[in-house]
Amino acid sequence: MTDSTATLPEVTGAAGSAPTIAAPKGTAPTTLQTKDIIVGTGAEVTAASTLTVQYTLMAWSSGKIIESSWTGSKPATFPLAGVIQGWQQGLPGAKVGGRRLLVIPPSLGYGANGSGPIGANETLIFVVDIVGVK
Repeated sequence: MTDSTATLPEVTGAAGSAPTIAAPKGTAPTTLQTKDIIVGTGAEVTAASTLTVQYTLMAWSSGKIIESSWTGSKPATFPLAGVIQGWQQGLPGAKVGGRRLLVIPPSLGYGANGSGPIGANETLIFVVDIVGVK
């Protein structure tokens, strides 16, 4: 899915290492945007999957990294059904070994309330590496 008016942030970095995300430019997209940076070849993510992922989260408004599992000791594991709508809609079809860019509008993220370090009505930029699928 791409929105012709939005310029998606550039993502670089090798598989197995933390990505580098360029600060976004222009107006944030109003619909979910997805782009495979690295196409995986392993098991495919479905709506019912429990995922193990590495991820980096950047705020569109500031271009600053808010959170990254790469700085922790291990990847995150959770059922896809238990996370924000942007992940539930944007990750099915991704495969283990892949890296997917998700640009998530507030309506599919944390909305008007925000959450912790995520401000109200923030457009979220996630780069998600699929490590495992169950």
